[in-house]
Amino acid sequence: MTDHRDVRVRFAPSPTGKLHIGGARTAIDNWAFARSQGGTFILRIEDTDPERSTEENTQIILRALRWLGLDWDEGPEVGGAYGPYTQTERLDTYREALEKLKAAGKVYPCFCTKEELDAKRHAAEVSGEAYAGYDRTCRHLSADEAHRRIAAGEEHVWRLKVPEDHPAITFDDAVYGPMSFPLEAMDDMILVRSDGTPTYNFAVVCDDANMRISHVIRGDDHLSNTPRQILIYEALGYPIPSFAHLPMILGADGKKLSKRHGATSVEEYRDAGITSDALVNFLALLGWSLDGETTIIPRDVLCREFSLERITKKDAIFDETKLEWMNGQYIQHMGAQAWVDAARPWLVAAGADEALIDTNRDWFERIYPLIAERLTRLSDIPEKLSYLFWGPAVHLDEKSVQKVLLKEGARADEALQATRAVLADEAIPWTYETLQNTCRALCEPLDIKPKFLFQPLRVAVCGNMVSPPLFESIELLKRADILARIDTTLAEVFESKQ
Repeated sequence: MTDHRDVRVRFAPSPTGKLHIGGARTAIDNWAFARSQGGTFILRIEDTDPERSTEENTQIILRALRWLGLDWDEGPEVGGAYGPYTQTERLDTYREALEKLKAAGKVYPCFCTKEELDAKRHAAEVSGEAYAGYDRTCRHLSADEAHRRIAAGEEHVWRLKVPEDHPAITFDDAVYGPMSFPLEAMDDMILVRSDGTPTYNFAVVCDDANMRISHVIRGDDHLSNTPRQILIYEALGYPIPSFAHLPMILGADGKKLSKRHGATSVEEYRDAGITSDALVNFLALLGWSLDGETTIIPRDVLCREFSLERITKKDAIFDETKLEWMNGQYIQHMGAQAWVDAARPWLVAAGADEALIDTNRDWFERIYPLIAERLTRLSDIPEKLSYLFWGPAVHLDEKSVQKVLLKEGARADEALQATRAVLADEAIPWTYETLQNTCRALCEPLDIKPKFLFQPLRVAVCGNMVSPPLFESIELLKRADILARIDTTLAEVFESKQ
């Protein structure tokens, strides 16, 4: 059952690159859990890797989270009572924690060099013995000798003095249930490196404790870190949070999701025309379900109903086809205003004048019902809608020309001439229903099927035999441009100017 003490959760990315899909899923689950419990969602930047952590990467992550719509209650750009919210600004808290452990005799300096440790590991491998971790050589140094070597400037790290009589480390994971790790698997881990910087496990425990984190929700690749962190919590006398480890995300081939499966970052999916609502919905369902059946889950429902109890430990499969279908559902139901806002960069790529999107917004909103059910990605807009921005020009698809306009017996030139006459008649209202009905009325006197009347017109207007609704498109365009496209088609294909 959910622990109902004040819920404080965190998402703590390292700014070493873009926000990966796995990290985004972790952020979504923390955010949704905080919202469902009336708790606090904290963003913390773990930037203690000086070689890979950059401010530019931090900004990339913040932009991705904002695009996803994940608002944080405490963290960068927001502040809060338990800041700072970047680790490089919290180094004093790690030093204080180390001094506390020194005073309690729960850590010791280790002077073993990397070369010495590597040699011991290699010797164990050669002998066929399993390497049991650090052999605690320096644990038994006298306090005087340790002090003397430190005073002499000898390089050293600080290790946790794991109690030798400690029972197995146990905890109840909200996903995996009761967990137990034998003490023999825990060596005296390094807490502070020789340069004075904290190791990951030490910094995380200090930060989570100081920020009053109640629930640690993270990927199951961190499961092996949990018993080590529990030992640090105990040594510092800090309360231990609840843990929930999320299942791994796999590609369709059953292997861990990676670049070989395609896009892996939030930005890549944004740039590929996936909407933020669809991506949040999709990622939330990787390892969690509302009722085992519902697929489309709006944000308000997710924030109300999300629970740790419904997270499964079964690995989640990243199904790109399902994501596209889900994205199509969101596009169909987002409405014209939201669609124009979301589609702006792709409308510009299709040929729209960006200034007109604002000054002639009603016209752009009228495009939405023509295309809403035909898009699974917003990035398909240039391919499907560029014909709306050609003006009087037409770009004929050669395959469509051969299959429709030059098909033997199709009478395509006759059909174009007849429909052109209707479209040129200014007495006929320029509305799609009137234009469509008037053109359809030509079928009987011409003894031609509607298909053979309308398909040539579609190619002449849209350049292709596959397009959004024809007469709704014609209504959006200028009469002069439509007539010019028909004339160009007749001239280029049938060598007959009208």
